[in-house]
Amino acid sequence: MWTQNDGWKTIKSSLENAEPQLVLVFGGRVEVTTPHHFDTLREWYPNARIVAASTAGEITDTMVRDNSLSVCAIHFEKTQLSFESGTIPKEDDGEEMGATLAAQLKKEDLRHVLVFSDGLEINGTSLVKGILKNIPPTVTITGGLVGDGPDFTETVVGLDEIPKSRNIVLIGLYGSNIQIGYGSLGGWDSFGPIRLVTRSEKNVLYELDDKPALALYKQYLGERAADLPSSGLLFPLKVQLEHDNESTEVVRTLLYVDEEQQSLIFAGDIPQGSKVTLMKANFERLVDGAAGAADMSKVGLQGMDPDLLLLVSCVGRKLVFKERIEDETEAVKETIGSGDHTYITGFYSYGEISPVSPTEKQCRLHNQTMTITAFKET
Repeated sequence: MWTQNDGWKTIKSSLENAEPQLVLVFGGRVEVTTPHHFDTLREWYPNARIVAASTAGEITDTMVRDNSLSVCAIHFEKTQLSFESGTIPKEDDGEEMGATLAAQLKKEDLRHVLVFSDGLEINGTSLVKGILKNIPPTVTITGGLVGDGPDFTETVVGLDEIPKSRNIVLIGLYGSNIQIGYGSLGGWDSFGPIRLVTRSEKNVLYELDDKPALALYKQYLGERAADLPSSGLLFPLKVQLEHDNESTEVVRTLLYVDEEQQSLIFAGDIPQGSKVTLMKANFERLVDGAAGAADMSKVGLQGMDPDLLLLVSCVGRKLVFKERIEDETEAVKETIGSGDHTYITGFYSYGEISPVSPTEKQCRLHNQTMTITAFKET
């Protein structure tokens, strides 16, 4: 990891003479776009593919830092990798580019796809929808929408280059030797009445119960409404989705407000006709949610200890935990229970991508969750 005070510091390493094929770099927007940092990593790992992204907080083992760099260099002994990246055109909300990049991935022996995407200039639901169009139903998908602290100014992603806005990177993992587990849980409490979405368009919410959405939202927030949109991270919406006579609940994070339209813009879709409930933080349940996600991630590994955990947790959780933010990363490590045998990396995001349950394939966009991907090479 790199910090302003200490410079570069190795937390732990078992690479020995093995050469990594993949280097994941998570950092503050300024730090991750500093050319000198990229040049240093390229010098250290001349033959690796470097995927770098801005965050709302960097995770190294159980440590959580801001305006730092968290670097995880990974050597796969038997697993093959492929990479696709692209920049989202202005007229695309993410669906078309997601579908294009997914189509370009080689499908034979594909086991898993990792997604790292701009977190502000796209609709996360549309991105997931596009990727799913061209990924076989037996392939699992996890990842996240990258962040920019609490600022919501610009989010950046890069493959073998200085990260840029509107970028998406997909990483394909191939072969029967890579085992993947995943879990995603929240821990927020519902409050207030269930309301009907009477007018919305994709991720823009205009009306609840035929009333302007922003006015109603401000009514619940009271004094905190003056701090919108950032205070909205503490009060997400639970959305009940109906599909094929089955009901699924997802949580949606507020990104922007439109005073003129009296609307709310979320990180993912709020379908018209769906039912929503406002949510608020419950500290202990958030910690339990992180531990529960770790438990879920064990299912796919069939009792084996993971080699690596990729944690993608929502910026809203970080704002709730404040100085106790490491409570949730420590809960993850304690639940996994493999001591120093498991390496942990990750970041705080503007959206998490994962299947809903540990036995389901494919993925959905989540908000306000701790989402974990566990890797084991056999």
